[in-house]
Amino acid sequence: MATATAVIPHQKTLRATQAHDVTVTDPALVKRAVKAAALGNAMEWFDFGVYSYIAVTLGKVFFPSGNPTAQLLSTFGAFAAAFLVRPLGGLVFGPLGDRVGRQKVLALTMIMMAVGTFAIGLIPSYATIGVGAPLLLLAARLVQGFSTGGEYAGASTFIAEYAPDKRRGFFGSWLEFGTLAGYIGGAGLVTLMTALLSSDDLTSWGWRIPFLIAGPMGLIGLYLRMRLEETPAFAAEVEKAEAARPKVPLREMVTGQWKSLLLCMGLVLVFNVTDYMLLSYMPSYLTSELKYDETHGLLVVLAVMALMMIVQPFVGALTDRIGRRPVIAAGCAGFLLLSVPALLLIREGSLLAVGLGMGALGLLLVCFTAAMPAALPALFPTRVRYGSLSIGFNVSVSLFGGTTPLVVTALIGATGNMMMPAYYMMAAAVVGGVAVWRMSESAGRPLPGSAPSVEGR
Repeated sequence: MATATAVIPHQKTLRATQAHDVTVTDPALVKRAVKAAALGNAMEWFDFGVYSYIAVTLGKVFFPSGNPTAQLLSTFGAFAAAFLVRPLGGLVFGPLGDRVGRQKVLALTMIMMAVGTFAIGLIPSYATIGVGAPLLLLAARLVQGFSTGGEYAGASTFIAEYAPDKRRGFFGSWLEFGTLAGYIGGAGLVTLMTALLSSDDLTSWGWRIPFLIAGPMGLIGLYLRMRLEETPAFAAEVEKAEAARPKVPLREMVTGQWKSLLLCMGLVLVFNVTDYMLLSYMPSYLTSELKYDETHGLLVVLAVMALMMIVQPFVGALTDRIGRRPVIAAGCAGFLLLSVPALLLIREGSLLAVGLGMGALGLLLVCFTAAMPAALPALFPTRVRYGSLSIGFNVSVSLFGGTTPLVVTALIGATGNMMMPAYYMMAAAVVGGVAVWRMSESAGRPLPGSAPSVEGR
């Protein structure tokens, strides 16, 4: 009796084939996948950079209480609200991505991020519609936070499942390259506008420009993501389920993966505490606690991020050669041993000392930004990867990463100890070190539940 071999349409368009349980990837498609995923991350952090550095102006527009401190607190309160709904977004988009596919969900999160950011640029001021203005701002921030709950886990999963096993670290490192590029773009644009526009012009209309730019950025990102097919790993998972899209219970994503979830949360904790400390809190620490010149402080942070961008792909490639664990462990050891000396340099106050201290912390942070996009997806099997990673990542970010500036400020206020940022990073490094000790090496190996992946020619 003759048998027929089914031709899978996905394989024809993806140009990634499976022979003898080995996936051969198309280098051109891998690069397109990396660009599409990284652009979403860049847009998220473009908004983060804009909102952080234009917060004083937004306070005047949406919360005109007459008290500058109250305005700033209200503005950052709306900003922080987005972190509260990130886990909810992860609970929705993660399991959905494991059921209907990574590409579809990433297209949806891109649309929501773009709409949320663009909408902020259209909101009338408090002077025009009263209390409706801050309520609309809060609503837009909640949309943004909900969508970002599915963004990082989905983007890192997307790149990890497209990339060949021996170059997953290199390709994954471009995800955080997008983060740094977006932050520099947002903060740099606000700095330029502040220099070119008068205070009245910035308050009346200029503040809208950075948010409106998100519209075209979102359309470009959506176009890039819609051109891509599903990842080979997810396509194989669907094929194994006899062309039915697998539905995995939420309980299996949590209780069935609890050890990996704890490791994920520990790794994300050290990654995000140090990330938010350096890129979000340090500018405020320089100006409010150390009375450092605001412009110099911003330029130092932007220069450190530019340095990190240069180093990022090389460290990503290094993780492919020597492994993720040694690189992440080096970062944890560095923060444990060098946080205090680096902060003492920063507190010395001269431009050279501040630059050296911040630069040292930035280079240590690259150990995480370059390794994590490849290391985190490898903690979970294909059928629950998006969902479990979304849950673990967003819970840890919301509890520990996004709260870092608030907690450190409160600790300094309660103790009067200006070295609290260093101690907090050291504590995070200990947690991260334990997680690294318990995790398995994934460099050069297939993702759990997926066939080996090699690079085509």
